[in-house]
Amino acid sequence: MSGRAPNLLLVDDDARLVALLEDRLRRDGFDVTVATRGGQAISALDRKWPDLVILDLMLPDMRGEQVAAQIKRRADIPIIVLSAVTDVTSRTTAIRDFAEDYLVKPFHYPELHVRVERVLRRMADRIPSEEQAVAAGMVLALRRREAIVNGTKFKLTPVEARFIGALAAANGQPLTTEQLLARVWSGADGADPVYVWVTVRRLRQKLEPDPANPAFIHTVPGGGYRLGDPSGNEQA
Repeated sequence: MSGRAPNLLLVDDDARLVALLEDRLRRDGFDVTVATRGGQAISALDRKWPDLVILDLMLPDMRGEQVAAQIKRRADIPIIVLSAVTDVTSRTTAIRDFAEDYLVKPFHYPELHVRVERVLRRMADRIPSEEQAVAAGMVLALRRREAIVNGTKFKLTPVEARFIGALAAANGQPLTTEQLLARVWSGADGADPVYVWVTVRRLRQKLEPDPANPAFIHTVPGGGYRLGDPSGNEQA
């Protein structure tokens, strides 16, 4: 995690458990943000992207599954479910749809700690660093939802951040429209290729010095898009 303390978002309506876990996790070197309601969790997420979310499924204002869906619409942030729900179907559905891991209450803290560390290690190559050079003249700070173009900062919407983050993760290789739909709008019903075209147009208008002659987001012959590589070398 680039020498900084990993940030965890802990979401549970059990105030006593939250206090105990926050204390233990902080003593173990984590930066912890807490929320006792789903709405609080989403607000916290929009202020600062965590490295990992620990999520209870039973919240007073929203179902945990709804919170997870909103998280995943914003970014591919790993989620560990911490819940008293022991039903096998609920557990398998959560892992299939959004959770990296699932721990049933009551639990032992050392087991949670080990699982958090394991997921963070596994996700390390998928979570962008604080600032990442992705093209000559462009740096992404996806945790802050910013693109820095020739020293100028531009705020990105959640969709724009996910979109350009997907292109950056491809390391200069092209992604088809279908691949981008699957990676950026995976939770949306009826996602259409127009979503991709509109997002590309908005990003070019926002980030490109000359949107008509893009230096960063390139259209690939035959369909798809790619991001210019950090050295500035263009692919044929």
